Amino acid sequence: MSGIEKYQTMIMVKNLDYRYPNGTVALKGISLKINKGELVGIMGKNGAGKTTLIRTLNGLIKPTRGEIFINNENTNLKSIAQLSRNIGLIFQNPSHQLFANSVEDEIKFSLKNLDMSKEELQNKVNKVLKEFDLEKYRERSPLNLSGGESKKLAIASIVCRDVGILVFDEPTLGQDAREIESFINLINEERKKNKTIIIITHNIEFTYDYIPRTILMSDGQIIADGPTHHILSNDLLVNKSSLVLPQAQQISLALQDSGFKNTEKITTKNELISYITQILTNNPISEED
Repeated sequence: MSGIEKYQTMIMVKNLDYRYPNGTVALKGISLKINKGELVGIMGKNGAGKTTLIRTLNGLIKPTRGEIFINNENTNLKSIAQLSRNIGLIFQNPSHQLFANSVEDEIKFSLKNLDMSKEELQNKVNKVLKEFDLEKYRERSPLNLSGGESKKLAIASIVCRDVGILVFDEPTLGQDAREIESFINLINEERKKNKTIIIITHNIEFTYDYIPRTILMSDGQIIADGPTHHILSNDLLVNKSSLVLPQAQQISLALQDSGFKNTEKITTKNELISYITQILTNNPISEED
């Protein structure tokens, strides 16, 4: 491994297997590399092994076989507390993550091991609450927040630690368009800091539009890994993963079946709109039609 590759590689997984105590094999021979600053999506049907994989990354479960390296350090030699300094996992269900008596205490607890003075800690808490628009909920119990606000708090409590790797499990699930847009803005800001970001999601439209690389899993194995537009436009791969082609791709195929040309160039909603606009401009429909 060259010095350049050592610098770039954030996560290295080698021949990873995991078998649950009941005998269920969840991961089979997983090998992958994720570089510093990458934004990667992990997709596949329920039971494909996605969540099990990310739980091995931060040490919540130990692999049955194989090795994981974070920043060139073997995670088998690290405690969960040590790993949490480099990697933050935001659970799909915030209730699995939030436990403090108030929103403010939740952020304070997350920051407590960062060696800050009392004043620095309070200033940081105030800043985080303001950035995530949670100030008005400062004294409220996390259990009394709406689904969207509790998910926002769960994200804030991890992002505020400034870890190098952020892992989100189904971050857009149950979120409205405004909340998804806010999440996209957050991701863009974290990428500016050269953070490595992994997103587990079933939201194929979101992945297609915003995530450049996709890892596709099925039955505990990686069946594809590469540019998102290439993978999610492959009908065979998508069907094998029990996913559904993005709407733009579906319409593109329907147009092709109807005799329209150059539809293979359509990969996004904006390209679809542009294509249809061009057709209507070149072939205007008269009022008599």
